[in-house]
Amino acid sequence: MASNFIAKGADGYEAFMGRWSKRLAPVFLDFAGIKDGERVLDVGCGTGSLTFSIAGRADVAAIEAIDFEEQFVEALRQQNKDPRISARQGDACALTFEDGKFDRALSLLVLHFVSTPAKAISEMRRVVRPGGVVAATVWDTFGGMPSQRMFWDTFCAIEPAAIERRSLGLARPLTRPGELARAFAAAGLEQVTEASLTIRMDFGNFDDYWQPFLRRQGPAGRYVASLDESAVRALQSSLRRRLDGTGLSLRARAWAVRGTVT
Repeated sequence: MASNFIAKGADGYEAFMGRWSKRLAPVFLDFAGIKDGERVLDVGCGTGSLTFSIAGRADVAAIEAIDFEEQFVEALRQQNKDPRISARQGDACALTFEDGKFDRALSLLVLHFVSTPAKAISEMRRVVRPGGVVAATVWDTFGGMPSQRMFWDTFCAIEPAAIERRSLGLARPLTRPGELARAFAAAGLEQVTEASLTIRMDFGNFDDYWQPFLRRQGPAGRYVASLDESAVRALQSSLRRRLDGTGLSLRARAWAVRGTVT
């Protein structure tokens, strides 16, 4: 098992997280870098947020995109009209590419859902040539994701038994300051650099925020699906009251790290 993200269809993913991946992808590329003529690997491509951003940013030679979820790969294929892009189902912890094939291996919002992230980073390093770049970004799930933190904190105020689930949802691997950078260094990458990246999550209205939780996508969505109808109504009502003063525009932070292969 290469991923512990709860996936419930490409459309559900787009509503829950894909739209924010699209917003973060160009900011991540500003940090990770990209050059004309490169061969690039997108590890955990999802529905193509980073893949298509790479294609629009530089005249790269080729982009190989992999994801553990075949439904996401198929959604990317259906959108793709660029002959430089190839997408396939794959395991981040057991890449099927030869050593040193790529100039750059990138991963957007994936490694904190991989079952063995150290192995995935090692594999990304293996398939990049000496002098090439490995870069990744993960959400700051504990302190930098108010859209999720507000959900869990509100529910814990209603139902104290949810505290354990909140810990599982917010305290994910590699999401604290310095964790991803240390993992890159441990994998043998050099010149490791960390930065924080920020976007805004702008919701059209409360339902735009709330409805994705009902699609069972991600840890929060899975938990909502396990509740009885009265608990769902109580959570919805409490969240609506709490979000009234936010303007439905929430700041989100991700940690980004890049390193060089020697």
